[in-house]
Amino acid sequence: MVTLIRNAKVYQPEYAGVRDILVLGGKIAAVGEKLQADFGGSLEVEELDGEGMAAVPGFIDSHEHILGGGGEGGFETRTPEAELKDLIMNGITTVAGCIGTDSVGRDMTALLAKAHALENEGISTYAYTGSYRVPVKTLTDSLMKDIMMLDKVIGVGEVAISDHRSSQPTFEEFARIAADARVAGMLSGKAGIVNVHLGDSPRHIDLIERVIHETEIPASQFLPTHVNRNAGLFDVCLQFAKEGGTIDFTGNEDIDYWETICDEVRVCRGIARLLDMGISSDRFTISSDGQGSMPVFNEKGEYQGIGIGKASCLLKEVRECVLKEGIPLEIAVKGITSNVSSILKLGAKGRIREGFDADICLLTEDTLELKTVMAKGQLMVKDGKQLVFGTFEK
Repeated sequence: MVTLIRNAKVYQPEYAGVRDILVLGGKIAAVGEKLQADFGGSLEVEELDGEGMAAVPGFIDSHEHILGGGGEGGFETRTPEAELKDLIMNGITTVAGCIGTDSVGRDMTALLAKAHALENEGISTYAYTGSYRVPVKTLTDSLMKDIMMLDKVIGVGEVAISDHRSSQPTFEEFARIAADARVAGMLSGKAGIVNVHLGDSPRHIDLIERVIHETEIPASQFLPTHVNRNAGLFDVCLQFAKEGGTIDFTGNEDIDYWETICDEVRVCRGIARLLDMGISSDRFTISSDGQGSMPVFNEKGEYQGIGIGKASCLLKEVRECVLKEGIPLEIAVKGITSNVSSILKLGAKGRIREGFDADICLLTEDTLELKTVMAKGQLMVKDGKQLVFGTFEK
């Protein structure tokens, strides 16, 4: 199957003008004006009308609990696994799965099995080895082996710091994790990224900063997430980004409510502030924490209630950046496309360019409503209707 998208406003994510996009063999074969695709009848060509649409790269979610998460309120609060529809109906064509608080009821074997299942259903998947816990719980007998020898494993995480649910890692333990991940990444051509869960503690990113300042490991080895959890943490993380680190905002579909009970920073306002400070637009990503638990604790650390992260927040956050804060689409969408691909070293992901994977979303130009989703050249969603279903979705 050959697909030709006509007359869309193409964001690579940099704005490239009104262009056609030719898709062949799961790859972007050409991006240009008035492209022709005549194969003499030997191949079927499907044309999509991109008039009035913004074509952006398929979304990359760098932090999703595809296996489910949670459990902080007891076994009944374990959150469900992600389904294909949760992802593609929200524009996500690539996802990196992780394990959070519970590394007993969930493990790396199950996480990788789930990643393979979603890949077989049509999207691209990766995973982090480990969880909140230190020592890191791996599939093989070492963190380095997991990263080097398991194709889908691109790093370690989400290692928890500054949180009452963490294993309270020491500086030496945390530095060794980063060192092993870095070398394993170098040897295997992967990012070897350390995805770091940040909690509410006023210690903020102290451990990350100590590793950067007291060892030879650079800031680029870390991707701290939940940086907008509270105002104090966000201030510290902005400085980290100003000094060359990359920070990951956690999207929130229910931010209107959360703003009434805590000082969580709304993503669009946080990104606007980052840009106003002159920090490079390459220095941020946005992830969903989808299917992850969103527990509420009081000042004593006592459990009060729980919610669940939603993959739909990625597009919602980009939409708010553009429509509420006036941030150009080509800047906002970097946070869920090219910036993620760069720090995770995902190669042919995150851009609409020749030779890249044909992961493409079509959004209405004015309201940024998701209409069409293509993953690896296959139409998953067309005109807002799901075309490809997970094994048990129909």
